[in-house]
Amino acid sequence: MHAQKLHITECPRDAMQGVKAFIPTRDKIRYLHSLMHTGYDVLDFCSFVSPKAVPQMADAEEVAEAMQDMDSKTELLTIIGNVSGAKRASHFPHIRYWGYPHSVSPTFLNRNIQSGTDESLDRIRSIQDMLLPGTEMVCYISMGFGNPYGDFWSPELVEDCVMQLHKLGIRRISLADTVALADPETIRTVFQRLIPAFPDILFGAHLHTQPHQWKPNLEAALEAGCYRIETAMLGLGGCPMAKDDLNGNLPTEHLVSYCRTHHLETGIDFSRFRDNLRMASDLFHLTPQNPES
Repeated sequence: MHAQKLHITECPRDAMQGVKAFIPTRDKIRYLHSLMHTGYDVLDFCSFVSPKAVPQMADAEEVAEAMQDMDSKTELLTIIGNVSGAKRASHFPHIRYWGYPHSVSPTFLNRNIQSGTDESLDRIRSIQDMLLPGTEMVCYISMGFGNPYGDFWSPELVEDCVMQLHKLGIRRISLADTVALADPETIRTVFQRLIPAFPDILFGAHLHTQPHQWKPNLEAALEAGCYRIETAMLGLGGCPMAKDDLNGNLPTEHLVSYCRTHHLETGIDFSRFRDNLRMASDLFHLTPQNPES
C-alpha cells in the first residue's frame, strides 16, 4: 500500500434514507454535529430531493440550517438530482459540494431521477450554472462496476462517461457500486484505466457491499490508486430506487479498523469515532459488525 492519506467521506444521508421510520430532526442534527468533529474529510449529510421519493429527507432545510458555523475542517456534501434541488441547496452557502447522481445505466437513471442520459448531462450543465462561489459539483457514476438491468456495460463505457463529465468541467467523480455487483478484478480494472487517463480528476469509490465483499473490494480500489473512500456507520444505506433489496455501504468501522491495522493515515480522532459509533448504534438500533466478518 502507498504511504499516503486516505480521504473518508462519511455518508449518514445514505444510511438514513433507507430507514422507513422517520428519524426525529433533533436526533439527526445531534448525530451529524458529532460526526463533524471526528476528522472525516467530507460529510454527505442530506439530500434536496422530493420528500415523496425520499421521506426521510423531508427536513433537509432544517438540518442544513443547523449545520452552519460548525468550526470544523470537515466539508459538507448534499445530494441533488435536478434544478429544483439545486435551487434549494443554493440557500446554504456553507455546503461545499453538490453531489449529482449520474449513471452509465439508462435504466437506473430513469428509476433514480426520471431522466435519460442526454437529459442528465443537460441537468449537470444547468446545475453548474447555479453553483455558488466556493461550491463544486461531485458527480457519481452509479452502476460504475456493473449493471443488473441488462443495459450494456464495459470499462470502456465508464471511461466514455468520465470523458463526457470531464468535458463539462467536472473534476470530482465517485464511482458507485450501487447494487453490490463489483468484484476486486473489475474495481481494479476500472480504476487502473481511469486514474492515469484523467490525472486532474479526483476519483472516489462508493462501495455498497455484502459482508464478505468489503475487504477485497476495498483493497482492489486502494491497489489501483483510489484513496477516496465513502462509507457509512454500521454499513447502513443503499439506494431505494435501485432494487427491492438494499445492499448496505462499506461500514466505516471496518474501514477505520483496516486503516489502523495497515498504518494508513486518515485524520480520524479515534476517541470521537468511538462516540460516533455508540451514537449510531443508539440511533439506528444496531450493533457494529465484526470487521473480519
